Amino acid sequence: MIYKDPEVRFNINAQMKRSISANIQFSTQDIGTAKLSFNLTKDGVPLPISQATHGKLFMRFADGSKFYVNTEVHDALGGVIFYVLTPEQITHYGTVQAELYVNYDNGQKLSVHKFSFEIDRALVDQDIVPAAEYYIDDFESLKAVIQEMADDAERVLAELQKKFENLDNIETKEGAQEKADAAEAGAKAYTDEHAIKTDNPHKVTKDQVGLSNVDNVKQASKSEFDTHNSDNTRHITAAERTKWNGGQLRKLTDDSGKRTQVANGTDLLTLPTGFYFAVGNTVLNNPTTNDSAQFTYDVIESDQGRKTIYAWRISDNTLWHATVIPDSAFKGWKRVITDVDFLNKTFVETYDFNNSSFTATEGVVTKIKFGAARADDQSEYDQTKSEVTLKNSGLYLIRLYISATSIPSNSDISFNCYINDNHYQTISYWYPSRTTQTEVAILQQKFNSGDKVTFHIFPKVTGSTPSAVNVKSAFLTMSQIR
Repeated sequence: MIYKDPEVRFNINAQMKRSISANIQFSTQDIGTAKLSFNLTKDGVPLPISQATHGKLFMRFADGSKFYVNTEVHDALGGVIFYVLTPEQITHYGTVQAELYVNYDNGQKLSVHKFSFEIDRALVDQDIVPAAEYYIDDFESLKAVIQEMADDAERVLAELQKKFENLDNIETKEGAQEKADAAEAGAKAYTDEHAIKTDNPHKVTKDQVGLSNVDNVKQASKSEFDTHNSDNTRHITAAERTKWNGGQLRKLTDDSGKRTQVANGTDLLTLPTGFYFAVGNTVLNNPTTNDSAQFTYDVIESDQGRKTIYAWRISDNTLWHATVIPDSAFKGWKRVITDVDFLNKTFVETYDFNNSSFTATEGVVTKIKFGAARADDQSEYDQTKSEVTLKNSGLYLIRLYISATSIPSNSDISFNCYINDNHYQTISYWYPSRTTQTEVAILQQKFNSGDKVTFHIFPKVTGSTPSAVNVKSAFLTMSQIR
């Protein structure tokens, strides 16, 4: 909606203050757009109005029209209320005298300030003369206005009677009485004209307002009152007011209820509670670096500035979490391991007596032959090559079991790990003391995804016979630790 929306600032105190000119001018053509906004403060801070039943605005227009209406709340914590003049009210051009009040649920009331503003008659409205109107939004004020009209009528009659006290001196009693009767009839007609107004929605009787001696007082019908009473735009229920006053005051998403996009260069650790998204490499302190994937972030603050942050990489549904503690060094992100991560780890185990025997010649590096696999979770083992092609990068634990016969005395034997047919790591050295013996070698080592891993034996002897090592069986266990 578009409004002419001047803001009036009032500071509420007990100091003497005169009615002020608000320096506001509307036009009779500002139909539905003339809005009065009031910014209320007390002792230098916004006036709390979340517990206010309603604000009240009384307006006396230049033609004598009077309106006593409810305002609406714009910002309960900021002390901001407003009122939009109706199409009927804006037609009453001239200077408007007004006063603002605030009523609280506990019965307290505040008179805020008297002020005035102008309504200019537009050129197109020069030939239109509005009739004086009254609109009173509660019973007590209605009673006061009707009583005021009755007082005005009595005052007019008293003035007329005073003017005609000496009529006997200038004309007959009959003539004077005729004029007095006409004046009285005119005053009564004026009073009746305003007493029969139906603008006031509250159904009351003449006896209720103490005017049983005034004829032709007409109020709104029951159906008109019910229509007004059920107007949810003007009124709210007690349940709605409780829900409103107890509502959450800070947005967690954007206006459409979706995640808020994080601005480039934002430090994730400084975000307040809310739901966000961004491309990973456009923000600071992301769980990964140089990552062009989109991430979502859930930030939850607790007391004393502590907060927890959850970050999801959308492309593969990987989750990290972190905590922020004021005046403490950031401990970094921790990735959450899922059941899928465990199921996708490498585990290869071979155990085959019949297909793992071979002969290793002195001075020759010989690939260790393994038989069939007993376990191969990721299908990484090639029996024909005795080779494991890793699908995952990570830390691995290797257990190599060798049982040999016909070992030359004083043998010097080494076991080696090869990657992509190149020597990578010596696992252990073996100096057997008997011609038939078993060796178990263990290696813990990091590998990369795609590495082709094989294992080799390198016999060194001193010239004694036999010069070769006969391996009866070889077994391998290779498991990914992390």
